[in-house]
Amino acid sequence: MTLRRQIATAVAAISVLVAVAVGLLVHQAMIRQHVDQARTAALTALGSALTDYGRGIAAPGAALDDPALPTRLHDLAAEGRQGSLLATDQQGESMWAAGPVQDGVLSVRVDFTQDRRSIADLDRIILITVVAAVFTTVLAGVLVADRISRRLRTAATAARGIAAGGTDTRIGELVDGKDEVAELAAAVDLMSRTLHRRLADEQRFTADVAHELRTPLTGLVTAAELLPPGRPTQLVQNRVQALRALVEDLLEVSRLDADVESPDLSAVPLERAVRRTVTLTGLDVAVAIAAGQEAPEVRTDLRRLDRILGNLLLNAHRHGAGPVELHVDGRRITVRDHGPGYPDDLLQHGPQRFRTNAPERGRGHGLGLTIATGHTRVIGATLTFTNHPAGGALATLTLPANDEGPTRS
Repeated sequence: MTLRRQIATAVAAISVLVAVAVGLLVHQAMIRQHVDQARTAALTALGSALTDYGRGIAAPGAALDDPALPTRLHDLAAEGRQGSLLATDQQGESMWAAGPVQDGVLSVRVDFTQDRRSIADLDRIILITVVAAVFTTVLAGVLVADRISRRLRTAATAARGIAAGGTDTRIGELVDGKDEVAELAAAVDLMSRTLHRRLADEQRFTADVAHELRTPLTGLVTAAELLPPGRPTQLVQNRVQALRALVEDLLEVSRLDADVESPDLSAVPLERAVRRTVTLTGLDVAVAIAAGQEAPEVRTDLRRLDRILGNLLLNAHRHGAGPVELHVDGRRITVRDHGPGYPDDLLQHGPQRFRTNAPERGRGHGLGLTIATGHTRVIGATLTFTNHPAGGALATLTLPANDEGPTRS
């Protein structure tokens, strides 16, 4: 149940309980008042009738040994006491009063029908008032709950935007007021600003380090090429090339993190592009096209598509186990290996630079999948990571339709 419904339900329940309780109290008070008034009138009339009877005067409205007198009241008067009783007979509802005299029991009767009608009219007024009060209260509660819920939904939408990478989003601009919701929005804005600043510092640091390493690394590559041939030289050159590739990856990550990349879209036959990428990698990959259909032509950035698939295939060979399979089904491309699968941390939080958390998948700096994810975002595609039920890591790249452009966060 949503917060709006919870508040509305609580307000409605409390309103109904309060209204019913007040209505019952008023109802009982009015009945007691009318009964007391009728009893007072009946006893007053009985007193006058007894006085007149003692003087030998026939009091109007009084009767001696009235057969309609309730038995309980007749017996009470026969014992020498006065009393009153509200009773109903064939003539309707009446308030009786009776007292003893020498010749029997003298009684008077006061009609209670009009009082009962007044009580019924008051009950209808109470019912209408209760319904109106409950409706008004519930309506006000719904409006208040809707306002709170709408502001919270706005804050939640902005928070999801922050979680998706839009750390420059501010909730305080969207949530008005000075209550607890506004205080929550201010706290989230503070967190967003802090997170944005830290991410910017991290991106700047990564870019600065990569740029600073690039110049001495160029000289190191040149110096390594001038070394005399031999096994030690080959080892040095391999390590220098690995370091150079790492620096280039860091620069690429910094550009993707800065969100300044834009795709160069063109019509690309998907099957040809996939087989071209596999050929460029030089890796042993089994390519399969879904049976009964041809791979469509897609509008995408061929260079970035090569980078994405190349990194996925390289990751499968480096950290998984063969055979590595690439399957094309419409606009969906899957890359599967038969190794231990992706680690739980990657499945839950996605690729993170310099984190593999999977010794069984070999060593790595975690930039390959990070770069693939960044290029996927640039071309407007989606990339998901799962583990195949039969074992092995499974990456699924879904390209957008031709009429869908890439979105920028």
